[in-house]
Amino acid sequence: MRTLLRALVDQREWQTYDVFRLHFERAASELAEIENNPGLANLSVSDSTYQRWYYGSGRPHPGSRRVLRHLFGYSVDELWAAESVPVCPADEVSASHTEHWAGPGTDDLNEMGRSAAMAARRAMAFAMGAERGEVGPETLGFLQDQVRRIAETYVRVPLGTILDDLVDVQDETFRLLESGRTKPSQARDLYLLAALASGMLAKAGHDLGDPSSAMMQARTAAVCADKAEHKGMGTWVRGLQSLISYWAERPEDALHYARQGAAMGEGLRGSVSVWLAGLEARAAALLGDEDIVRAASERASDLRDQVIPDDLDALGGLLVFPQIRQDYYVVEAEVLIGDGDSQLTERAERVVHGYSDISDPHWAFSDAAGAQTSLALARLHHGDLEGTAEAMRPVLDLPANRRNAGIIYSAERVREALLRGPVRNALAAREIREEIAMFRRPTLALPR
Repeated sequence: MRTLLRALVDQREWQTYDVFRLHFERAASELAEIENNPGLANLSVSDSTYQRWYYGSGRPHPGSRRVLRHLFGYSVDELWAAESVPVCPADEVSASHTEHWAGPGTDDLNEMGRSAAMAARRAMAFAMGAERGEVGPETLGFLQDQVRRIAETYVRVPLGTILDDLVDVQDETFRLLESGRTKPSQARDLYLLAALASGMLAKAGHDLGDPSSAMMQARTAAVCADKAEHKGMGTWVRGLQSLISYWAERPEDALHYARQGAAMGEGLRGSVSVWLAGLEARAAALLGDEDIVRAASERASDLRDQVIPDDLDALGGLLVFPQIRQDYYVVEAEVLIGDGDSQLTERAERVVHGYSDISDPHWAFSDAAGAQTSLALARLHHGDLEGTAEAMRPVLDLPANRRNAGIIYSAERVREALLRGPVRNALAAREIREEIAMFRRPTLALPR
């Protein structure tokens, strides 16, 4: 069945994902202004979600539904029904368009590649539907591939480009687990996938500034990790709960979860053990306990020497804690306890430099921004307002769809620091504070 949505997309020649996304985001911005709802302005659509919509499978979440209605003038039920609008006849296609297809140039090859990818997605959706009576190997393999892809790319792309895919993976794993048709070995694998999906959605809730939803997802991930009997995953979830608490300004809880995770993961050799020590150091820094900060950072250094990558490290992205991220945590903890010597500034500069190569497999835009704010604070300890402004520039220039809650909170720390001490009345300090205030945006709620 050819849906009305597909007919309208074809009629307007928006079949290419980048073109459709452009119009979708433009409509979201328009609707946000009309409804005076800034949260809608950040809505986007992922490649795979667009492909599902195009072929009539999957349904958009409430915010996306409103954008689609604004964009096309039809409800979602109408858009997902059989087409009922005429499509431009072939003889209305311009001669120049026909000539464009006379030979396969680069754009044509890209379009053909896009079409092939869309066909592959449609085929996979069909295969999963054919296996709905049982948990088949292709369905399980597809979910594993999706989780691996999302885990790896989460730290590198705006959340809006992967959120729908992540929600779909969680929905599918829950559906299969609730079906009662899984074998014991499959159930263990599915529970691990559910733990991973729920854990990443917990991170998404945090990034959207919704710690309540984030913690609910994290608790679900903990239950699933226990059902999967995966010690490393359960340990990672405790680290996630520490991170959520840390940015929600609950340092006691952050310290508790970090220590709980360390106890749970005793004997593990993956990088998650190093992460928990780093999380403990940051939580202690918020509490002003310099002794714990030093001890935890030293323990992280010792654990780094013992790391043997495990299955979580193999997923990369959110699930691995590389050396550069460890260095970033150490610098942030020391900045928070007020250590502002020149050596710390130099170390902060090295961390910033370490995040300068976006092709590095461990590059993460949120950590890169956090490193910049740590450098800004380190320079501010010496009254270097010019250096502070320079360090904040890459952060303040981030597009709206990359301004997650952690980045906003980090920037807010700089703004608050600029309100204290002899620099507070300086013109440069006021200018930076005003720009940071404009940088902030309303928090968004995680789709339920």
